[in-house]
Amino acid sequence: MFKYDYETVFILNPVLSDDQMKDTVSKFKQVLVDNGADIINEEKWGLKKLAYTIQHKNTGFYSMFEYSGTTDLIDKLETEFRREESILRFLTIRLDKHAVAYNARRRNGEFNKKAKKEEAAS
Repeated sequence: MFKYDYETVFILNPVLSDDQMKDTVSKFKQVLVDNGADIINEEKWGLKKLAYTIQHKNTGFYSMFEYSGTTDLIDKLETEFRREESILRFLTIRLDKHAVAYNARRRNGEFNKKAKKEEAAS
């Protein structure tokens, strides 16, 4: 089976405590690892305002996983998302080579203007 690069962003219910949020995120990370995914990057974007109301909520906790895995993995992960009541929305996309390169550059801080100015001043 071929492995592809994916990125999944999901929104958690804002009424969860910090511990509940961390437990839920780690649960989905474990689903990925148990099904053979290689986690490349994990980001917690925190509490953000939603563009529109979802289930009478105006905010949500955003999290993102970047990983490589098989297509079967996506079906299993999205099934788990649908079973979890605390997930408001989720989106998984398959990354092409340009998106993978962009994400690597973003992780390395190449787009951080402040860091570039500080390096130039040193």
